Amino acid sequence: MTGSILIAMLAAVFLWWFSTGAILVVVRLLENKSLSTKLKVCSLSMPILALGLWGICETSSKFTILGSYLAFVSAICVWGWIELTFLTGLITGPNKSQCPINITLFEKFIRAWGTLAYHEVSLLIALGAVIYLGFGQENQFGVWTFTVLYFARIFAKLNLFLGVPHVNAEFIPQALSHLKSYFKISKLNWFFSFSVTLLTLTTVCWAERLFSVQQPYEIIGFSLLFAISLMALLEHWFMVLPIPDARLWRWMLPKTKTKHDYLGEDYNGL
Repeated sequence: MTGSILIAMLAAVFLWWFSTGAILVVVRLLENKSLSTKLKVCSLSMPILALGLWGICETSSKFTILGSYLAFVSAICVWGWIELTFLTGLITGPNKSQCPINITLFEKFIRAWGTLAYHEVSLLIALGAVIYLGFGQENQFGVWTFTVLYFARIFAKLNLFLGVPHVNAEFIPQALSHLKSYFKISKLNWFFSFSVTLLTLTTVCWAERLFSVQQPYEIIGFSLLFAISLMALLEHWFMVLPIPDARLWRWMLPKTKTKHDYLGEDYNGL
């Protein structure tokens, strides 16, 4: 069973890496395309969202190893499609302007919320849909996967807003270039310790469950959750440590004429 655990963890890491890279490739290819072209691509990819939601519903009552894997993949599909609509600039927020200088933290937060409002609402709706489809069932791995991704991303956004030592804006497309003005490079903020502690406890929780359960589908499911939570935790530490993790995807992206500014660490995967 140790081999199965390792395979599950490697599968989670690979899917995280590959899905992130695939989204970045599509976004890079659409960089200089019209809004109608971006809308067409996202519309044509909507079956990925539908398949993900259907998969979470179907796998919630499947107590098999395959069911655990498919629940995990389904959550990634839902998450990935929403990320695609965000990075292409289709679903973001009403505020498209740069952050003014010399404003209060509260005003900056309101403006920052305005840059992401529609995207945040879409994520919240998706979270509600995922929980509704999988609620009360034995196989909750799809629900927990999406929940971990949701809160890890919220934590990351708040840390970028409040200030971290390293912010990488390399993969931010032109349509979202105004977001860079809302990032802050500084020493660690108070929220970083809270978010890292919570992510660490979550990862430890999955590890404890992994070695407590007996059913094969549970062992695989908690292995996947442990791996994705660990990735989320590492992504947060990348905001502190000068590790060039962008190299994980830079080599696979098509070349464009767009120039990207390096600030340290921002987009670290799904």
